[in-house]
Amino acid sequence: MPDLSDLPNKQQQHARSIWKAIKHEWTLLLVAIQFLTRLPVPRFRHYEPQWLHQSSRHFPAVGLLVGLLCAGVFWLTSSLFTPLVAAVMSTAFGIKLTGAFHEDGLADTCDGLGGGLTRERTLTIMKDSRLGTYGVLGLVSALLLKISLLAAMPPSVAIVALVVGHTASRLLCISLIALLPYGGEVAHAKAKPMAQQLTPKQGIIASGWLLLSVILMMAISPNAMQKISIGQWLLALVLALVATDYMRRLLRRRLDGYTGDGLGATQQLSEVAIYAGLAASMPFF
Repeated sequence: MPDLSDLPNKQQQHARSIWKAIKHEWTLLLVAIQFLTRLPVPRFRHYEPQWLHQSSRHFPAVGLLVGLLCAGVFWLTSSLFTPLVAAVMSTAFGIKLTGAFHEDGLADTCDGLGGGLTRERTLTIMKDSRLGTYGVLGLVSALLLKISLLAAMPPSVAIVALVVGHTASRLLCISLIALLPYGGEVAHAKAKPMAQQLTPKQGIIASGWLLLSVILMMAISPNAMQKISIGQWLLALVLALVATDYMRRLLRRRLDGYTGDGLGATQQLSEVAIYAGLAASMPFF
């Protein structure tokens, strides 16, 4: 902690409260990184279960980190191989980095919603570690779409898409926490605190990470940002919102709310939607 001895008492107290808040947010960011990726983080001396729920506001920050690392892999490999190979390698790297966390949610959701006729049966299938036909088809389709869409973009645009797509898709997936009640069985949830609602404060902080990702891309790769038309950005936004709303309505109708797997499926679907919008040809804009 910085030396505050030269400040008046009231200013010292104010400065300490600010420093405490910064340390708490840093801890929550580390919790989010630990939960969503396989990156090593320092051990917590006194872990509190509610930190996981509070850390959801930093999920887009984890998306920003993952997107930057995947973009780095794409940039490096695209200078050595074709865009298709670069897209495959960056996608594979992202899967390794996150331990297929969201991809597993997509596969389980496809299996559950595809094979379950009742809410109870759907939840039972989603908890099964075995992968079924619907899960395989959903996962393969998502991976093929992501790889082909990234390969279809100019490499510099694909790098922007990776950073913004990973960040925005995680913001959209946690929006379901605010829009829906928890639809799973809390007693069997892997992360029980995540069954709580997202607060407005958390939503504002989470949105700030998306704004930061756009600012970073404008600073790092202004030429690539200029190559993306307004029409492409608008199409990416509309498709991502449509994909998220589709998952919201589907989870509400089938499960009476969201589940962890449902959030993972929403992230994957919205990420593909963002890539589709940015890869689309928009001759009128």
